[in-house]
Amino acid sequence: MRLVIQRVNHAKVTIADEVVGAIQAGLMILVGVAPGDTAGDAAWLAGKASRLRIFEDDDGKMNRSLTDVGGAILAVSQFTLYGDCSKGNRPSFIGAALPEEAEERYNHFVEELRATKLPVETGKFGGEMVVLLENDGPITLILESQGR
Repeated sequence: MRLVIQRVNHAKVTIADEVVGAIQAGLMILVGVAPGDTAGDAAWLAGKASRLRIFEDDDGKMNRSLTDVGGAILAVSQFTLYGDCSKGNRPSFIGAALPEEAEERYNHFVEELRATKLPVETGKFGGEMVVLLENDGPITLILESQGR
C-alpha cells in the first residue's frame, strides 16, 4: 500500500457538489492499494500515519502528533498512486489492485484509523471526487508498506 500524506489546515471531498467528507486541521491521506497488499499492511500504515509527529511544538519543531493537536484525518482512495508513466505518455495502472481487493484494503485501513479514536472522514471508494485542501507547511510525505 502507498499513502500520500499532507498536513492540512482544512480539506474536503465532494461528489456532484455534495460534501461527503471534510476536516479542519489534520491529515489528508490519499490511499493506494497494490495487488497482494494485506490487512497487516493496512493496519501498519494506519498506525504509522496516525502517530506521525509532524505538527510543530512550542519550539517550532515537528514533534506533535494528531492526538497532541486534536487533529482529524480525511482518507481518500486513489488508485492512480500506482500509475506507471515510464513507457509512453499514457499511464498504466497495472500496478494497482483490482477494485474488489482495493476496496477491501481501503476499508480495513479506514477501520484501523477509526480504532485510534481519531476523527476520520472519507471520500467514496470509486466515486468521481473533487478534493480541495489547504496544505500546511507545506508538509507532504509518502509512506509505503512494501519493505517495512
